[in-house]
Amino acid sequence: MTLMVLGADGYLGWPLVMRFAMKYDEPVVGIDNFSRRRRVWEMGSDSITPVQDMAVRTSVFKQITGREIKFEHGDMRDYEFVENLIKKYKPRAVVHFAEIPSAPYSMIDAKHAIETHENNVNGTLNLLFALKKFAPDCHLIKLGTMGEYGTPGIDIPEGSFEIDYRGRKATLPFPRQAGSFYHQTKVHDSNNIMLACKIWGIASTDIMQGVVYGTRTEETTLDPRLVTRFDVDESFGTAVNRFCAQSIINMPVTPYGKGGQTRGYLNIMDTMRCITTLVDKPPQKGEYRVVNQLTEVFSVLQIAQKVKDVGDKLGLNVKIESLQNPRVEAEEHYYNVDYKKLKDLGFTPSKTMDESITYMLFDLLPHKQRIIEHKEQITPKITWKDGLVK
Repeated sequence: MTLMVLGADGYLGWPLVMRFAMKYDEPVVGIDNFSRRRRVWEMGSDSITPVQDMAVRTSVFKQITGREIKFEHGDMRDYEFVENLIKKYKPRAVVHFAEIPSAPYSMIDAKHAIETHENNVNGTLNLLFALKKFAPDCHLIKLGTMGEYGTPGIDIPEGSFEIDYRGRKATLPFPRQAGSFYHQTKVHDSNNIMLACKIWGIASTDIMQGVVYGTRTEETTLDPRLVTRFDVDESFGTAVNRFCAQSIINMPVTPYGKGGQTRGYLNIMDTMRCITTLVDKPPQKGEYRVVNQLTEVFSVLQIAQKVKDVGDKLGLNVKIESLQNPRVEAEEHYYNVDYKKLKDLGFTPSKTMDESITYMLFDLLPHKQRIIEHKEQITPKITWKDGLVK
């Protein structure tokens, strides 16, 4: 049997293929078309941590660990490629990270919104049909996002909730309220996967993931050539990562608007542990399982203050300056999320944001000049109402 990671060149994908190769005594295959690199370059930026090409990465990893990672280059939008891939390896588990993970990118203009839909929705549909045909017993672990739920103003369950309507009770999928065209693609994915589980008997775990941050995992620290990428541009850099980069170069940390936007977060190390927990404890055949994957909940302003507190202790003299919010979103809202299923499966968090920020700043200091070179891409130029403002 084989373990497969789609999007294996990405921020999460590369550490995960290494984790799989170290943890499991079975073939591990990574798939990518390197589009994340191209799209970050399109934004005028680059990974702050210098990343090697895949041939170097896999070669160095094998030299150090004796473990092999197979790699296939291809596009998930190409059904013939996807079908041949699943037919060749017949995986027991597929982790699907091969999507464009950016709300701002999807809001630039019609071209980018359509590209995000074609890549994300069509790629997932291709995978579902290929699994049905050649690996019907495979466990599909699909990366969704907590952003599918939006900020509904009531408690957010894990996927479904009980409703009492006109005297009748039912358990239904919790309403999705996407905040961007990117988040809409994740909602479409969830609906399509739910249907595939229902009519074809596919087993799937749909991960409603919080915002991931961090510079390292156990495997990326084995050798400098094994680091994963770290983006800071407005499209592909998440808030914690951007704030840490800003503090390194004495650039004000910039929460949007009032800073009350509250979300779930988790360290990239815990992300790896969450995924392996799900691999080890798959759902039943035909089951559509939803897990909310996060370990802590904070507002953006709280995160900015955490970065300032740690940075000031290191002598960075961090300032906080709010920017006009380029997004259309609630800046102050109720946010209470259930995230019990992973704990029930045996997962326990290992890192807090406070301790993580400290080592992140140490990891980023050697790359200060690269951050300076790309600092203009940190400031938002994409607005939800007007697209890319040049």
